[in-house]
Amino acid sequence: MDVYAVIMAGGAGTRLWPLSTKEKPKQVHKLVGENTLFQDAVRRVKSLVGLDNIFIVAGAGHVPELKLQEPDIPNENFIVEPSGMGTAPCIGLAAIHLESLDPKSVMIVLTADHHIGDVGSFREALLTAIEVAEKGYLVTLGIKPNEPSTGYGYIEHGHILDTEWEHDVLNVKRFTEKPDFENAARMVKSGKYSWNSGMFIWRVDRILEEFRDQMPGLSEQLGKISKAIGSHNYKKVLEESWKYVPKETIDYGIMENASNVAVIPVDIGWSDLGSWSSLMEILTADENGNVIRGNHIGVDTQNSLVYGGERIIATIGIKDLVIVDTGEALLVCNLNHDQKVREIVNRLRESNN
Repeated sequence: MDVYAVIMAGGAGTRLWPLSTKEKPKQVHKLVGENTLFQDAVRRVKSLVGLDNIFIVAGAGHVPELKLQEPDIPNENFIVEPSGMGTAPCIGLAAIHLESLDPKSVMIVLTADHHIGDVGSFREALLTAIEVAEKGYLVTLGIKPNEPSTGYGYIEHGHILDTEWEHDVLNVKRFTEKPDFENAARMVKSGKYSWNSGMFIWRVDRILEEFRDQMPGLSEQLGKISKAIGSHNYKKVLEESWKYVPKETIDYGIMENASNVAVIPVDIGWSDLGSWSSLMEILTADENGNVIRGNHIGVDTQNSLVYGGERIIATIGIKDLVIVDTGEALLVCNLNHDQKVREIVNRLRESNN
């Protein structure tokens, strides 16, 4: 049975503004090491499926940069979304392209903007997930929580499905929206929950079956697009059908009410890099707890993230700050308020900046 990896490479990553923008989102930046987040995502699955079986879904404006970063991925493996409509249409679009190759193939769905520290354990978990998916389950990798985070959705574990696999594989009782702190603490203490990573593994025919049952409107448009794949009018049909595609996440649109859903809890050093503070947790700090990228001179500077370029950033007597200078914009915020960066982005949009 063929196995394909689909990497969702859209999204603006607004919480990492001003570095991450609509034109150049966080996945095309070298945030953690020598590679961009997108390149790391490709390298993590290349040894499992091969470059020919890696498909990328992104907006037309991002595809040229992504092709430059991974030139060995075949051109035809880049699937263009006319506009970002959430993960459900994105995954559905990829699924119909894979259906045209092999409807019984296994589809690994990943994102281009996450960090995974333990790549070996990640690959081992994927191998188990592929085996489970071959039996008809919709599989997700659940992240073992290390704190009562209110920034992620949670997955409640049910009973163990089978003991034949290398990892624990449990059925999913329910998906829970992002909780308040009290409920998050309760769930983490119980040991019966994982964070929702947004990584999925399933057979192509199974996920398309769920689209037909749960999102018939989207399924109808996907059917029209599917018939045009490989034809001269594919782009026209895609753009016309996309006008009627609902904006929805795969979690709400499919997973919450799907049948035969399994979770594999994993500890793989995962982060969605959804804030400057989460990036700071991954990068190495100096003796004063500071994470520095760029040209910085500091006096009495503690527990701060300074991210710049060639221009000197000088700090005196500061603590718990995020300072990001891109040349086009400067961000200064309290480390504990970095989730509010999205509010700045929204205000900039309202003022057309």
